[in-house]
Amino acid sequence: MGEKTEKLLSILKLQPVVPVLIVDDAKSAVPLARALVAGGLKAIEITMRTPAALEAVRAVAAEVEGAEVGAGTILNVAHWEAAVAAGSKFIVSPGTTQELLDAAADSDVPLLPGAATASEVMALREEGYQVLKFFPAEQAGGAAYLKALSSPLAGTLFCPTGGISLKNAHDYLSLPNVICVGGSWVAPKELVAAGDWAGITKLAAEAAALKA
Repeated sequence: MGEKTEKLLSILKLQPVVPVLIVDDAKSAVPLARALVAGGLKAIEITMRTPAALEAVRAVAAEVEGAEVGAGTILNVAHWEAAVAAGSKFIVSPGTTQELLDAAADSDVPLLPGAATASEVMALREEGYQVLKFFPAEQAGGAAYLKALSSPLAGTLFCPTGGISLKNAHDYLSLPNVICVGGSWVAPKELVAAGDWAGITKLAAEAAALKA
């Protein structure tokens, strides 16, 4: 587990914000990822919420230099295996099941599992996980809630995702138990649809400049 934790940390430490992407058209994935990397956001999560997602992961993994592409919204072993086969460097889940933990244990690809309560965090710590996704961050209690966990659950690091924007990202990034945040605001649907890659690079650079 230690080696996989280090692998995951090396990816999450690349930047303060990990773009969380819903890709509707796989053809947009490569220029979108290149725009994000150009702005300083190299670790990219493509969520498995659309039919185009796996093809998008595959294309970014093969064609975008400097990108560390991961797959998000992984809910079961079939998702896991397909995402890894497509080239995912890391896997993100909104919550956790024993089925997913077993798949993760048998894989070299690191898992960022989701947790929203102290009990869920404790259960994942028992499994050896030190780096977790806090989801849905704003709806589950926000930065104040996560700050309250920092002392009793010292040693656990979080990537909060859900309801985070440029406006409140610093509230999370200033916490001692936050390594980075996940956010979709760096790739608005309207800019992707318009092919405004320069606009996305600008948003990415703004996010990359945030202090963790």
